[in-house]
Amino acid sequence: MDLPDLCLKEEALKAKVVTILSPLVIDKDKCDMLVNVFESELDKGLEFGLAGSSLQMENTFIPELLDGSENGNFLALDLGGTNFRVILLELENGKIKKETIDYYSVEESLRLGPGVDLFRFLAECIKDFIEKRSLSTIGKMPLGFTFSFPMTQTALDVGHLVNWTKSFNCPGVIGEDVVGMLNVALDSVGVENVSVVAILNDTTGTLVAGAHDSPDCAIGLILGTGTNASYIEQADRVIRWGKETTGEEGVKQVVMDPETGAFGDNGCIDFIKTKWDRQLDMASLLPGSFTYEKYFAGKYLGELVRLVFIGVMEQINQPTPESMKLVDSISTKDVSDIIADLDNPSKKTDLLIYRDLPSETSQAILQHICLLLSERAAVLVALTIATFLNRMARPHTVIAVTGSLYKLHPTLASRLEEHTRRLTRHSFTFQLCDDGSGKGAGLVAAIGQRLSRA
Repeated sequence: MDLPDLCLKEEALKAKVVTILSPLVIDKDKCDMLVNVFESELDKGLEFGLAGSSLQMENTFIPELLDGSENGNFLALDLGGTNFRVILLELENGKIKKETIDYYSVEESLRLGPGVDLFRFLAECIKDFIEKRSLSTIGKMPLGFTFSFPMTQTALDVGHLVNWTKSFNCPGVIGEDVVGMLNVALDSVGVENVSVVAILNDTTGTLVAGAHDSPDCAIGLILGTGTNASYIEQADRVIRWGKETTGEEGVKQVVMDPETGAFGDNGCIDFIKTKWDRQLDMASLLPGSFTYEKYFAGKYLGELVRLVFIGVMEQINQPTPESMKLVDSISTKDVSDIIADLDNPSKKTDLLIYRDLPSETSQAILQHICLLLSERAAVLVALTIATFLNRMARPHTVIAVTGSLYKLHPTLASRLEEHTRRLTRHSFTFQLCDDGSGKGAGLVAAIGQRLSRA
């Protein structure tokens, strides 16, 4: 990785700070080791899942993307939090001609009450959506279900909930097929012309939505509060096709969801873990989990900057402002603002975070830490994307990417592209793709309908 210059006048102090921060540097040797470990974890995950790897390598059972023959009306249900959406896509020759969206909210009583009540409510909202538009009698409409909770899939239309997260904790759902529960609920409220034909997460949806805009798209990437990526894998490499399932004859490829946020949960990349990374992990809600994500994702980057800054200031016997001793007192937005401020020296702004710093020295050190951790983030993401590119070995690949960190951090996108180019000889383009969780679900429903008729 390229090291930013630390702007300190005193050379001895500068050398000391650089030495203190050196464990954060991912040099070529460490990068090569990470690439090798990631490749190994991918292969172990394809064979054993979490029993042999930190990568779940969840099979999405999507063997093809859009081929231009998809026509008609397709619904999507996007459930990932207290608010959710029902979406109607009208497709003509595989392209979206019209998109209609309604927004709904899930009350706390439903988020914590019996699962059957939650799914009945979802079905009632779908009923409301189609009745408002007089769609009840137009024939069968396939629905794609974006379900942003941990699940295991055994088919395109079968997904079993592993655990509730966020603000949901409905009894009677863990271990159950949520597609089946939603289809039963639709029947119970009298919706006869909607059938749930596919389930997916937002990362897979981003890849499929990206392929709608660019046929060369073969990777989906989320860089926001958390992180994940999906890619197209050769079917003969997928030894484990889910519980009691095997690869279908004739299938040449399949979209895989590695759940990259958990890369390293088994300790395989602890050789890059610093004392500050360990501090952050131990203080997190789930210590030992989401290891890769905690190195850079939006939920953690600001707090990691704070922990490193405090550690450096203590070691050089400099005072730390009381305000920065509070957990999460530096946000990821603060990190982005500091770097943006450095990138525009002629447009210097008085950032609020600087007002608590006692000296120019402390300000320079904070700036340097922000740059260093952002550069580390770019390298860590790039090595996974480059690995996917090298595995697929396509003439050109579009990487559909979305997420607040990617969109709002001033340098991450360009540094990610630079480091990816260093790690692969294959041609690629990053392409911003918003709303994969919504649009992608409807498109997967269209693919699922086409495959069922083949």
